[in-house]
Amino acid sequence: MNLQPILLSGDIVKSINDNMNDLLFIIPEIKYMIGFEHNHPHHYLDVWNHTLLALSLSEKDFDIRLCLLLHDIGKPFSYQDEEVRHFRNHAKVSSEMSKEILYRLGYDEEYINYLCYLIENHDIRIEDEQIKNNYDICLKLFEIQKCDALAHHPDMLEKRKKYLDETHKKLILKKGVDPNE
Repeated sequence: MNLQPILLSGDIVKSINDNMNDLLFIIPEIKYMIGFEHNHPHHYLDVWNHTLLALSLSEKDFDIRLCLLLHDIGKPFSYQDEEVRHFRNHAKVSSEMSKEILYRLGYDEEYINYLCYLIENHDIRIEDEQIKNNYDICLKLFEIQKCDALAHHPDMLEKRKKYLDETHKKLILKKGVDPNE
């Protein structure tokens, strides 16, 4: 099954919903995300609906959308129930699961490693040195982080928005564009 028509649709959520049976057939791990509650104050949606919201906020870019589809696939397998539910190492678990999924789907190793890097780093701060050395990857990572962050609880976005604004300015400056324009 070719994921591109589904993930590059103008209405990504409708496209996923219309193709859900096929999607679950090729990526059965998704079923564990559906209805899996975060039980965390920074989230107000279950893992699957958070993923759909993040996807709906994304640009039509296959790499970004494929990473967003898989970025939290490890949450149902990496949670710790404490006073507040935590998902320590979920990005690493999601990356490892994604590697298996992407191999199963027939992608080549270099592309898989690239996508898994983005997935594993989707919630890790982008540093100046990374922007300097890997600008194009940082642009993709920033878009993934932005969509993921904006799909969090609206009342908990202040710190995330500040980080996104600062990082966006750094990316624009590196590109040589005035961030105030």
